[in-house]
Amino acid sequence: MDALSPEFWPLVFVGFLAQLIDGAMGMAYGVSASAFLTTMGHPPAFVSATVHAAEVVTTGASGLSHAWFRNLDRSIFIKLVLPGMVGGAAGAYLLSSLDGNLLRPFVFAYLLVMGVLLLRRASRRTEPELARAPSHALGGAAGFLDAIGGGGWGMVTTPSLIARGVPPRYAVGTSNAAEFFVTLAISITFLFTFDWRRFDLVIALLGGGVIAAPFGAWIAKHVPPRIAMTAIGLMVMGLSAYGLFNWWLSSHT
Repeated sequence: MDALSPEFWPLVFVGFLAQLIDGAMGMAYGVSASAFLTTMGHPPAFVSATVHAAEVVTTGASGLSHAWFRNLDRSIFIKLVLPGMVGGAAGAYLLSSLDGNLLRPFVFAYLLVMGVLLLRRASRRTEPELARAPSHALGGAAGFLDAIGGGGWGMVTTPSLIARGVPPRYAVGTSNAAEFFVTLAISITFLFTFDWRRFDLVIALLGGGVIAAPFGAWIAKHVPPRIAMTAIGLMVMGLSAYGLFNWWLSSHT
């Protein structure tokens, strides 16, 4: 049997932390995993391909669960999923076609913004009720950004739907169900456009996530959501700022 890659066990740890975060607050698996992987020095296309391949399993299970409990709004689902798949595929194609070193600072900047959005959401006590139907542009933009940054679909779509007056139950359920198809489209695009076959690393991410699942549930029960969201937002911002700083140092030496 071939020896495990040196990256295997570090990615088990990354998967553990990312799932711990996601289990504690129901979002940010992709953003957290991508922040860790990008900080470890992996190129953006590799990061996004690895994270989304792992997320195919997790988002599929989540989507089926929400469908079973009837947490879906079909009209919103259609408006999100079709543009999201197109935007995600376009983002994955662009990411696999460009130089990773050129994209790295933009990915770090995107993750930094995601950290700020987490802090903003943690500080808001109410969501404005805007009686507007969600636009197709929301799904397309969220899918594109999700592919480019290695995550962020839920962080973009769910708060936007709630802000537009969609009940949280349907906002979360519909967003999660649509995410499976967006993630699948991104993963298939990477499979055909990017020389990536590291399924061992996907298994590492999933393995760490399985171990972390009960601990994340415990945290969700005992730690207030705002505290968890604030801590995770600061962590993502810190990793992103650290990555940007290292990129700046390497580009000026």
